[in-house]
Amino acid sequence: MIFPGGRINYEKRVVERMIRFYCIHREGNRELCPECRELLAYAVVRLDCCRFGDRKPVCKKCPVHCYKISMRERMRCVMRYAGPRLLWYRPLDAFGHLLCRLRLFGGR
Repeated sequence: MIFPGGRINYEKRVVERMIRFYCIHREGNRELCPECRELLAYAVVRLDCCRFGDRKPVCKKCPVHCYKISMRERMRCVMRYAGPRLLWYRPLDAFGHLLCRLRLFGGR
């Protein structure tokens, strides 16, 4: 397995890093603001409830959109900002996500 601890735990770590990066660099906060904490908690619950488990595709390619529309839009903003920047700050996370997107590991 390429993801120590499983794919869901990997996704949780990457989502947390992206949200923290967004909140600190885009919003200028020193720590997570209440809105970003809420988004992170929501994302973790959604990942825990994912019906695909460790065979989960990346959310963008998932046939089941489990996020509420408002949370999905907030997550899109976070990912649009933090995603490309992860290449510089967290290259291994970015590479792992790319592999999943290309369906090489753990995707459907």
